[in-house]
Amino acid sequence: MSPRTRRFPADRDMAAESIPTLREPRYSQSLERGLAILRCFTASRPVLGISDIADELDMSRSTTHRYVITLHALGYLEQLASRKYRLGLNVTTLGMSALASTGLQDHAHPYLEDLAQHAAATVSLGVLDGPEVLYLDQAHSYRRRGRTRHARTGARASVHCNAMGKLLLANLPEPEQRALLATIKLERHGPNTIKNKQALREALQDIRDTNVAPDDEEMAERVLAIAAPVRNAARAVIAAIEITIPSGAISLSDLEKTLGPHLLATADRISVRLGYRRRQASHG
Repeated sequence: MSPRTRRFPADRDMAAESIPTLREPRYSQSLERGLAILRCFTASRPVLGISDIADELDMSRSTTHRYVITLHALGYLEQLASRKYRLGLNVTTLGMSALASTGLQDHAHPYLEDLAQHAAATVSLGVLDGPEVLYLDQAHSYRRRGRTRHARTGARASVHCNAMGKLLLANLPEPEQRALLATIKLERHGPNTIKNKQALREALQDIRDTNVAPDDEEMAERVLAIAAPVRNAARAVIAAIEITIPSGAISLSDLEKTLGPHLLATADRISVRLGYRRRQASHG
């Protein structure tokens, strides 16, 4: 192993495995190190101090500090009151651009439009971004436009009281889910917002069993929603789609019975466009 390469434990799948060894003169060592620092931040380790990063990358404290304050000045890192750091909003902007370039929104949008018209409801596409859901796209029914409180594309919502958020949280690997739950404050948003973490954990298990996540006036009064998973070719849940409708129009149980199958079918169609294939049942 070269002196410039350091390996890290296997459980840090999303972390920087090493500082790359790019020896050609045309490559920038500073850029290598800056990107390696950003890759240190993961769902299980969202907040890091200078010493954490320096130890992980086998760099000196002074060198690490110089790179970190530069990334902070550029908006790629955010400093907390504890003097530690987390990823900044500019990383999210890059992530949204990357998602757009993979075709997620392009693949999903026609299906969102079809479901919105069929369901006479708002249909949204979202991804998990730390303790929040980031809305990537929406489609609105012509019959209900202006009658439902909508989130805008680019808006965010707390995961614990949002159908898409709970769906995405429920499908995280156990260590990542546990780490994220430890950081979440269960603030009240609607009359039925879940108020304790044990109840939230039980709700997440139900969601894993049914593949549908409900929002029964949890995010806002008089608003109901259900969400279903979007998967990629590796069968990982990478996004969610959600039907949102006024509570006066239908009960949650009727929403799940009448539109749940259409929601799941639409999520499957989007997943297939992204390379997802259902496992074939074995016959013996």
